[in-house]
Amino acid sequence: MTNLFYKMNPMPPKIDQSKLDRLAKLETATIGHFYHFGFTAPAIQPVLKGKVVTGTVVTLAIPGLDSTLLHHCLSEVGPGYFMAVDRLGDTKYACWGGGVTRMAAMMGLEGACIDGPHTDTLEVEEQGFAMWSRGPSPVTTRLYNSGGGFNVPVSIGGAAVLPGYAVLADDSGVLFIAPEDLDAVLAEGEPRTERGRISEAKVSAGTHLGELSGATKMVNAKLNG
Repeated sequence: MTNLFYKMNPMPPKIDQSKLDRLAKLETATIGHFYHFGFTAPAIQPVLKGKVVTGTVVTLAIPGLDSTLLHHCLSEVGPGYFMAVDRLGDTKYACWGGGVTRMAAMMGLEGACIDGPHTDTLEVEEQGFAMWSRGPSPVTTRLYNSGGGFNVPVSIGGAAVLPGYAVLADDSGVLFIAPEDLDAVLAEGEPRTERGRISEAKVSAGTHLGELSGATKMVNAKLNG
């Protein structure tokens, strides 16, 4: 029987922790050089700077005025998971504040991303909870029991996200990675990260960026052609 109010699916299996540990050593901006799926819109920003989080994604979709299902589903999560909340287009009502943060931290949730606003920024900071949102709002949700979906397909800042995806979230943004892509992303991202460290050292030692990247050679070829 179809339930027109609540869609409830089981928790996804956790991604291998060794892969998440490797992912945490990369940057979203490095992966953005070669991977083009799963990046959220730039409007979704970290509430706390300096946080780097990886985990297995659980998803939530809740309508604008109502956070009933969020309160309920916080009891289902735990360490290793990251919650991605689709606000179904709402950008006014904050579903996530100090009380939700306290519960999420108590359950060991690794972090959260809200495609909408948060509230109680100081309480989030006091608890050191890693989260990303579209910014603060003083207007909050209520418990209207109007419905929603847990571990359903969602859209987060333009990125299509399924429960069980991997996430990498840092100061540059949030990236969701399909499990079938994770090995290839790591295989490409790790050597790129190492090459980036070498290039940074060369620039710090005095090498000009245009010379290092080849841009100067390209410009000179056009000018002298």
